[in-house]
Amino acid sequence: MIKENLQHIQQTLSKGVTLVAVSKTKPIADLLTAYDAGQRIFGENKIQEMVDKYEALPKDIQWHMIGHLQSNKVKYMAHFVSLIHGVDKFKTLVEINKQAKKHDRVIDCLLQAKIAKEDSKFGLSFEEIASILTAPEFMELKNIKIVGFMGMATFTEDQQQLNEEFGSLKNFFDTQKQKSNSDNCQLSILSMGMSGDYALAIKNGSNMIRVGSSIFGNRNYSV
Repeated sequence: MIKENLQHIQQTLSKGVTLVAVSKTKPIADLLTAYDAGQRIFGENKIQEMVDKYEALPKDIQWHMIGHLQSNKVKYMAHFVSLIHGVDKFKTLVEINKQAKKHDRVIDCLLQAKIAKEDSKFGLSFEEIASILTAPEFMELKNIKIVGFMGMATFTEDQQQLNEEFGSLKNFFDTQKQKSNSDNCQLSILSMGMSGDYALAIKNGSNMIRVGSSIFGNRNYSV
């Protein structure tokens, strides 16, 4: 069913929308099935699991770190990670920059904005993001590049609330895109939407979605 699920989602995506297959907790065999069906971008939320899969799977895969990131774990993925989605602290950017420099890389990152009403969601306020992007200390980070923003909406069936949350980040993204002109901030990615709400997120301007259960089935919490 993985191949069929992937093809169904791919057929419904608007042009220019990137699909990240959220493969956390899923076995190598499931990822290979998706790979054989043409998927090349996978998202993981635990660094050690991502490292293990990186070592076992084809090297043309792009690995996205989508979970909440602990600074002391960055070093384990700095040599291969393609995009880090959930950066919500300036000190984390400093650590990513430090580890990227060791490998002579520039690592692409998304700043995570807090758009949900739920207290459990991580993220920066719009004011905090704007402050980071204009800080002299940020300009000195030559081995990271902020390529966009990521946001997770409230877990709700309320379509109006979801529209408001997604729409607020799209408006902020558009405003900041006009202002960003530094070498390490070139905004092009707006990562919003998961299995339950990605269609609505795309309508609100998302160009990157993170889909797991709609591809691989329900998550295996025992892993």
